[in-house]
Amino acid sequence: MRFGYSCTVLLLVFVSYVQADEWTPLLDESLSDWDTYLSFKHVPSYDGSPPRDEAGNLIKPIGLNTGNDVYKVFTVVKENQTPVLKVSGEIYGAVTSKKSYKNYHLKLKVRWGDKKWSPRLDKLKDTGILYHAIGEHGKEHFRSWMLSQEFQIMRGHIGDYWSQATSAIDVRAFTPEYIMNPIADENEPFIKVGKGEKIKGLVLRKENFERPHGEWNELELICYEGKSIHIVNGGIAMVLQNSRYLKDAVSTPLVEGKIQLQSEAAEVFYKDIYVKTIETLPKKYAVLFQ
Repeated sequence: MRFGYSCTVLLLVFVSYVQADEWTPLLDESLSDWDTYLSFKHVPSYDGSPPRDEAGNLIKPIGLNTGNDVYKVFTVVKENQTPVLKVSGEIYGAVTSKKSYKNYHLKLKVRWGDKKWSPRLDKLKDTGILYHAIGEHGKEHFRSWMLSQEFQIMRGHIGDYWSQATSAIDVRAFTPEYIMNPIADENEPFIKVGKGEKIKGLVLRKENFERPHGEWNELELICYEGKSIHIVNGGIAMVLQNSRYLKDAVSTPLVEGKIQLQSEAAEVFYKDIYVKTIETLPKKYAVLFQ
């Protein structure tokens, strides 16, 4: 009896370990793990106010899973039999995971397309991974995304941090001076960034780990109990902790939520999107928070 009980316990521990270490694919031909949301086709003069037409009437966002995507912003194509998410970027919005995630490791590959749209025709190509996304769509400046933390994907800036809506976080970074933005470095102390903080929302990645235009970049996002790490092609771009947001002017932990992949006026492709639950931070990353 004791031997049988021991074997059962060991089996359960083994199964739990395997499940925790298992990668789950998040991309198929039908985008079955994602919702789609489209907001507006913004103009260069947009100031964050509700968009209006030439007659001054409010323009409604296209919306969530409407089927009205005549622009085909989100489509899945095949590349060597592998599904690839093509994001045209023509309309602001995102694909949003149907599930919420906490304590996980996300990995994916991304590469730029050739097209850009207004209002970013004269700006760098831009998109991003939004994590710990909660609440309604369209709650930030561009009325297109959810309250969240951003792992920025911008040409030459993959791995930057942006605050979305009322989010805030602490980042290991050099303290900025004058008009400078803080620059991430895992050897520096944590500084406070985001809503309610002196530094309002942007931290630059440690260095440019991006591959040449047109090549696939491998990105990893590790999140554990309010801590996160932005990894670009194997390089640590940023170390963050104390993820939070302001709720009714009260600082509130932000450690769980959906994942969004943005559409932001640039053509971009995603593939090999996988996620797995983690029970703790791997040792090589845990030391970055000590």
